[in-house]
Amino acid sequence: MCVVLSPTQMEFACSHVVCNWTSGTTMVTGLSTASPDTSRGSRVCTPLPRTRSVNDHDYDNRIAVIPRPAQALVPPPVPPRHFGDSTAVKQPEAATGPPPVPPRGVEGNGASPIKANVNVMLISVGQLVDISKASAIQSSQKPVYCAKCRAVMSTVSTLQSQRTTNVWCCEFCGMANPLSGPGMRVSRHPQLQRHCPGRDVIYVDENHGDYENLEDMLVVFCVDVSGSMSVTSEVTPGNAMRSPTYISRLQSVQDALFKAMSSILQKSPHRRVGLVTFNDEVAVYGDGTGAPVTIRDWALLDYDHLREQGETCSTPHCIAESQQFLTKRVKELREHGATALGPAALVSVAVASQYPGSKVIICTDGCANIGLGQLEQDQSHGAAPSPYFYSQLANYAAEKGVIVSVMTFEGEDCRLAEVGRLADVTGGRINIINTGTVSMEIQSALADNVLATRVMATLLAPDGVYFPYEDDQAHKLLRDIGNVTDGLEITFQFAVKPDKVESFQRRDRIPFQLQLDFRTRDMERVTRVITQQRRLTTSSWVWAGSLNMNVLGVHCAQLCARLTMEGRVLEAQNLLHAHQDLLKDISKQRQTPNPKEESVYGNWISTMSTICEDLTTDKKETKETKSLQDHPSSPTTDLSDEAANVVYQMKRARSVSVNKKKAEAMNC
Repeated sequence: MCVVLSPTQMEFACSHVVCNWTSGTTMVTGLSTASPDTSRGSRVCTPLPRTRSVNDHDYDNRIAVIPRPAQALVPPPVPPRHFGDSTAVKQPEAATGPPPVPPRGVEGNGASPIKANVNVMLISVGQLVDISKASAIQSSQKPVYCAKCRAVMSTVSTLQSQRTTNVWCCEFCGMANPLSGPGMRVSRHPQLQRHCPGRDVIYVDENHGDYENLEDMLVVFCVDVSGSMSVTSEVTPGNAMRSPTYISRLQSVQDALFKAMSSILQKSPHRRVGLVTFNDEVAVYGDGTGAPVTIRDWALLDYDHLREQGETCSTPHCIAESQQFLTKRVKELREHGATALGPAALVSVAVASQYPGSKVIICTDGCANIGLGQLEQDQSHGAAPSPYFYSQLANYAAEKGVIVSVMTFEGEDCRLAEVGRLADVTGGRINIINTGTVSMEIQSALADNVLATRVMATLLAPDGVYFPYEDDQAHKLLRDIGNVTDGLEITFQFAVKPDKVESFQRRDRIPFQLQLDFRTRDMERVTRVITQQRRLTTSSWVWAGSLNMNVLGVHCAQLCARLTMEGRVLEAQNLLHAHQDLLKDISKQRQTPNPKEESVYGNWISTMSTICEDLTTDKKETKETKSLQDHPSSPTTDLSDEAANVVYQMKRARSVSVNKKKAEAMNC
């Protein structure tokens, strides 16, 4: 039985693998006005006979662009016939053969440089880990792994008979794996089929841990009650009859918490809710039924002590039993003191870690300035700023299956670029809020459903393929995704090593395999293995109209945002320029234009380009004003809260179609 994988779960930007794409400034690429072979329905030009060396190959990496006619696509009216008139206009005959061989180099007519790699894959992880809706084959047997590269045998694998045993020659690394077992005979292929039941298989470990109640999770509200939370904003303008109405930041958060608890009580009355507040000390209220635990002074600098306080915090009561107590605690909150954000975040994550799939929602309006994770240097005393604390805490939260969302008030410098790592790594939300939007954003964070935790993605391609911006050597890529919520998409870019191009050109197709290892919400250990084969083309003159704008647009946004946060701004800029040109060509040649998609992806590229330009400009000005710069600041620390918010949103960019489906589901 073979299961056809939904194209929305695993998509490629191009119908074929362009095997002679190369990276670097010496790459010769371009656009061509050559048309595809429309008579045969082909989207890739016919390759030349494979008799010459790759160095003499006539094809370079180019995207074929069909010039759009000046008039509409509707054919013009047939002109009147003039029998015997030699000047009558003759209709051109349709081309029946493949387009001519394009000229070498970019000097040919209609060619312009382009450096975007179209070998891109998009994985809808949010759909793939939701096994309750999966149509794939489910197997209780263990997968058969290659001893060398850990690929899993599938229906695309080839078995060879050798006397007393069968051998699986791995299609990814070439390793010969002998297959032996009781009752397995060389001549009985049906018996071998139990090792490779399909191309999309879900392996469920029956010996998983204890069952977890899906409702038995915890929501921890981590609230800033420092002095700056007393700042007020006008919510109702005044007139001749009454004065304007003002509300403080803390009051808006209190009102949002009341609404959130009422919503949880209605939808999930058995769910637990906890409360942690912070100023110059951290107060752990738990479910509000007991006396709060206060952490202050030296304890704010002790990582192990803070974690222990959180992990031992008891929240035995569900919201149906604790709402009254929590409401009283929230009403009594008053703002004063400094901002011990780091210690409070650590305690909150530790409290939530007792229940996998739990959430921590942080609301703050200031920069951490006391205790672990402080980001302001105190001239009189205190430790040095420690932005790496948030990376460590994010990894701890992801390991425990906790999703952290970070919300900061607009107009303040909260160093969101550092604190936002908590949400970026764990799959939470990052938002800049105000007194009018805080309630809505908290409700949105509560609505995010945790589908799987501890998600690890492994992508395998044949030996000779590599992953630009990831690993330039290995043909196997591992990515630790952590927590997965609905709608999550990730992208991979791949290419063929230059010294392997000639050997790849002799092949008709190559395999790709995705392995997703994760734990479901009920703690089942699952491995989902998807194997696909893609055709190769020795010609990279691919018709621009056939490329998938969704895949390329999401990939460009995610990769450029990641490079920017890593400090590789120039690489991000080059990538943005290449994709900007490519997406323009795709939009011109699409048979069914989609203005909404083109607008969204165009805006993403424009926004990221502006951020990168600002970073490079600031860096140049800094170098000019500072003669000595022993430790140049990274773009991460240079980003304003507004810019960091945008970059983090781009790292989690999703295709337009996914956002549309989610909006429709929310409206139902």
